[in-house]
Amino acid sequence: MASKSANQGPFSVKVYIGDAKTLLAFDLADKSSGKNLAGFTIRCEPKGRKPYYILNDLRFENPGNHAQDASEPANSSINAPIHKFRWLHVPGSVHQGIKPFMGPYTYVVTPRYFDGKQSLQPLDPGLGASVTVNVGPFVTGTLELGFTRGFVQSQAFVHHFGLKAPIRPQGESLIFDTSLQAGSNAEGQQYTFAEEYEWSGFTARQKIFEVLHQVLDDSSLSLEMFAYDLNEPDVLALLLKLADEGRIRMILDNAALHHDAKSPKPEDQFEDLFTQTAKNGAAMLRGKFGRYAHDKVLIVSNNQGAFKVLTGSTNFSLTGMYVNSNHVVVFNDPTVAGEYSRVFKEAWAGKATENFEDSPLAAAPFAIASNATPKTNITFSPHTQPEAERILQGLIDRIRQEQTAGPLIGNVLFAVMQLDDRSMDKPFTAAKTKAGNGKPAKKSPKPNPVYVALKALHAKQDIFTYGISDSPGGIYLYTRGQSTGVLVTGKPGNTLLPPPFDQIPVVAGHQIHHKFVVCGFNGADPVVYCGSSNLAEGGEHLNGDNLLEIHDADVATAFAIEAVALVDHFQFLDRYTRKSKGAKAQAPVAAKREAAISAGWFLSTDDKWTTPYFDPQDLHCMDRQLFA
Repeated sequence: MASKSANQGPFSVKVYIGDAKTLLAFDLADKSSGKNLAGFTIRCEPKGRKPYYILNDLRFENPGNHAQDASEPANSSINAPIHKFRWLHVPGSVHQGIKPFMGPYTYVVTPRYFDGKQSLQPLDPGLGASVTVNVGPFVTGTLELGFTRGFVQSQAFVHHFGLKAPIRPQGESLIFDTSLQAGSNAEGQQYTFAEEYEWSGFTARQKIFEVLHQVLDDSSLSLEMFAYDLNEPDVLALLLKLADEGRIRMILDNAALHHDAKSPKPEDQFEDLFTQTAKNGAAMLRGKFGRYAHDKVLIVSNNQGAFKVLTGSTNFSLTGMYVNSNHVVVFNDPTVAGEYSRVFKEAWAGKATENFEDSPLAAAPFAIASNATPKTNITFSPHTQPEAERILQGLIDRIRQEQTAGPLIGNVLFAVMQLDDRSMDKPFTAAKTKAGNGKPAKKSPKPNPVYVALKALHAKQDIFTYGISDSPGGIYLYTRGQSTGVLVTGKPGNTLLPPPFDQIPVVAGHQIHHKFVVCGFNGADPVVYCGSSNLAEGGEHLNGDNLLEIHDADVATAFAIEAVALVDHFQFLDRYTRKSKGAKAQAPVAAKREAAISAGWFLSTDDKWTTPYFDPQDLHCMDRQLFA
């Protein structure tokens, strides 16, 4: 069930179900129904828990001039309605802390109106619509999803952990005690590295450790593992325990980023620890296929064979799990896990070299069709050049299909690490030769075709497009009165945010590490492309990777919600990139709503904010029609 709807007269609400989060979209029958609209009041009730109202960052300048519930703060949405036609709800933070209730939630959304004197009228329960959905970790049949929170550059992160939260202690060894105190936030509350990791790693971290502990706690199980970046201390500790018990084999990247004989990298240090610990058949292979061993995969087996696999974009590293925006996909399906295990064994036997492209496992997609597992095609690289081109052309064709979606609003939502063709992942003019030095052909100036297709989407006015990349090669923000799409960067650089917002840290390395594209999430054939592949010819031709094509409305919706969350957030930050080197950031504040009052930021007292939502030439109107 990707969504659930309810209506009350001319008002309707539609709730989309994601991974431990929900997207609420609102609609009114026509523009006249929005006359004097003051916004929306959102009430949440976790089953068996005390209900609460979503809070607004703003309130009215003179609350006493408006109907107010004295038991609620002035910025509660019952007293300060939300001026948006959709809202992303992630349980926790203000009302429930960092470990919120997971289970049934009832959302009651009520449109609110001003009277003729621009005064908010009392809440009328008869105008509201109610929807109950399950909010929790994503599961559909045998498939599970997990996402890192990926919002180090956010108010929530700064509120919980402060502006200069460290990701690891200085001077500590590769494996350290994560229960050590990491720091304190603006309110003086202390926190540990483990608490920081739990918040930032979110459900992706949960899924990774569930798999590792499942193997460790059952001596009849064993693990096969592909790893690229590898330095998360608690992950490493568990892997060493499995090595000591002889129940793990792993292929670990040894490209220059992860291997240096003179100045050992973290992966080299772990290799030494693993070699010293390994017993009874536990073993490690260092390899890089043609360029990188870029998979991030855990395969669980018993004495009957493989039965569970975790894959996705999330590296088993501190940045991968706690800084980057990433995803994991878990299949509790012996057929899928068995295929990944066959790929592992063939890569192991071939010492993870570019020769894998000659394998039948790299020559054709692995197709899944069962009642319990969503329809999925999986490809394993490196591929020959023609096969790499064919696979990526299939993605491009599906993107273009959204421009002919018929009566529905075609849509493409994506989060892709890089779209800038100046990157190292350019395509190649010809297949690499295996004679002579075996080096790949020279790089071509021809841009990557998927990157070209995604970058061009923002100019389209006949489909809804929403995308984010660390290196987009151009930023296109929402402009009032235009229906062109949005393309933002997850690396806004130095920002200078106005009150009431806390300043945020600048992230070194990647913020957006996802590689996913969603096409037609609410159409007849919703599909998401995801996994470890960078969606570029160079990677498909030279890297050990896996690319998933999942045809399922629930899965596509969960990824679409992730894209919406990231684009909305970073579009705001991109607007406040610091223009002047001399501009100074203020220290974070503990009470940002008081700062908004001091800065003179208040809710408007008329319905002009609704105009873009009913203007057919405005992206906000298309947004309302698409989601609500």
